[in-house]
Amino acid sequence: MGLTGCGSWSWGRRSAGPAGFGQDNRQDPALSGNGRLLASIVERSGRDTVILQEQPSGRLLPLGPLQRQQPHRSPSLSWNGRYLAVIVQQGARRLTVIEDRSNGQLHRLPLPADSEPQRLSLAPDGRRLAIEVVRGGRSLVQMFDLSDLLEADLPGGLPTSGGGLVDGDAAPGQR
Repeated sequence: MGLTGCGSWSWGRRSAGPAGFGQDNRQDPALSGNGRLLASIVERSGRDTVILQEQPSGRLLPLGPLQRQQPHRSPSLSWNGRYLAVIVQQGARRLTVIEDRSNGQLHRLPLPADSEPQRLSLAPDGRRLAIEVVRGGRSLVQMFDLSDLLEADLPGGLPTSGGGLVDGDAAPGQR
């Protein structure tokens, strides 16, 4: 069963929720594995900025140090939204960063100087990252193993709200 020939379909289609941005102003949507969080890129003050919203309420969630690294592109979320990976522009260079929303830590991934990241995709558990890079005029995909850097964000894992632990949750290793 395919979707071809389905001129207009709407399986409960709805907007991403109120955020004060027109729906036509959003780009690069990324949904967490559990479907609770939506990251998308919007233009604010002439800069592409990632916003993070709870679904279905549309409530905006604060970002930590990632918010100071702009502009943004190609967001990707882990299963519970603990990790948000994104490409940022720093001067003339694009960098790949991952924010750990449970502790506010920002991880920068080193890429060779002749590689420019274009798009990325974070595995639902947050332990692997695929990055499309342009190197020497050619586009290629590089895989990164993040298992030594990040703990797994699995279904039923550490819930996050904003930039810290939800009341009543223990920090990793304190359960």
